[in-house]
Amino acid sequence: MSDFKNIQQRESGLKRELGPKQMSMIALGGAIGTGLFLGSKFAIGFAGPSVIISYAIGGLIALLLMGALAEMTVAHATSGSFGAYAEFYVGPLIGFLVRYLYWSCIVLAVGTEVTAIGEYMQFWFADVPSWLWIVLFSGVLIGVNMFNVKAFGTMEYWFSTIKVFAIVAFIVMAAYVVFGSGNPDYGFHNYTAGGGFFPNGLSGMWFAVIVSIFSYLSIEMIAIAAGEAENPAVAVKKAFRVTIVRLFVFYIATLALILAIAPMDKILSGGSPFVTVMQVVKIPGADSVLNFVVIIAALSAMNSQLYVSSRMMFSLSRAGDAPAILGKVRANGSPVNALLLSTSGIAVATIVYVLFPEQAFTLMISLSMFGAMATWLLIFVTHWFFRKRMASEGRTLSFTIPFFPVGTILGGVLMVAILVTTLWVEDFKMTLVFGVPFVLAVIGIYYFTRSRRAQSRAVTAEQVQDEITGTVVKRVP
Repeated sequence: MSDFKNIQQRESGLKRELGPKQMSMIALGGAIGTGLFLGSKFAIGFAGPSVIISYAIGGLIALLLMGALAEMTVAHATSGSFGAYAEFYVGPLIGFLVRYLYWSCIVLAVGTEVTAIGEYMQFWFADVPSWLWIVLFSGVLIGVNMFNVKAFGTMEYWFSTIKVFAIVAFIVMAAYVVFGSGNPDYGFHNYTAGGGFFPNGLSGMWFAVIVSIFSYLSIEMIAIAAGEAENPAVAVKKAFRVTIVRLFVFYIATLALILAIAPMDKILSGGSPFVTVMQVVKIPGADSVLNFVVIIAALSAMNSQLYVSSRMMFSLSRAGDAPAILGKVRANGSPVNALLLSTSGIAVATIVYVLFPEQAFTLMISLSMFGAMATWLLIFVTHWFFRKRMASEGRTLSFTIPFFPVGTILGGVLMVAILVTTLWVEDFKMTLVFGVPFVLAVIGIYYFTRSRRAQSRAVTAEQVQDEITGTVVKRVP
């Protein structure tokens, strides 16, 4: 573990100003975004009511992942997080690969959030071009992330609080509609109407797991934020216990109630399923309130993703795997150069939205999904090596999760299966088409940069030797 302190020292300069409450909300807020409020519509299109099982499977994988990360983060917190752990416990190539895979997926995921915001604003301003909203909201959030981490944490805390309050209120209202209103149109009998519980068979249910993984994406950012937490060990343990329970309740309960209220055809023809439900039950103004909430949710997720992508690029720079300028921080502790580079996904999303407005959201998901799933897979691999190293060195961990190695192996196998499944889903064919060449390119960059670095060191050593030799020669009479 002493060697790992070198990595932590390398990534110093960021300020530890996030409290336990902010940490919990960051983890929760990052995972409650367009994946739940808009992405669930696409999942329902694949699976129908069986989407509840799809999200339960995705939730199980998220639970296993969160546990693995919590163990490693409590052992040693750093902003490089699972990228640094992969470098130390598996090897430099894997650390390099994980960081770039994750950075690329989060940068593109920012694009999905801002694309969704453009779509949500059409609910009120149908005649205003969506790209104007994209530019406006992006500018505000980029500005916030240029301040210190406390400003980010405060904004994310309140964004997440609004989301959590709204989801709880939605669950209470929807539960009353289903169980207390006495209206025969609402109820669990809707699960078997219009094609049954599995309208597209078991394959449709499994395909929806892909979307569920995207929905849970960003739950892992708690491990990155731990590098700027006041007390990382305490904050991570609390966030792990609280976040998992809330996510299961929010995702599974809300989807179960949505499908008991709104017919599938109405869900698929609308925007956010939450807004559709409000339109179905005809509560005056409720659809506008929910539309405001889903915009807040997208802004929250986007805010978190800008934060975490800038920290991952910062970590790459401090490791010598990205230009040194990206590892510089302002006096307030913000890595502004890394942040500005990480906004590139917004530019990509804006172009995609202008060119392909109908397909923009699903296209951005398919592009970002490879990096997300590959990162999750490699986190499970890293956790395996981490636990094996701890056992071989006879070290006792202060925080452990049960079911190792079964949970780690199960999580890794499920991620491989989901990655392979994208080949059979039309909407996600771009995932591997984009992902495989990207991995090969990153590996090529790794060996190229290492070769250049070795040559540079060799030249420097030769120059030093020449200077020593020259000095010695000069001293000979």
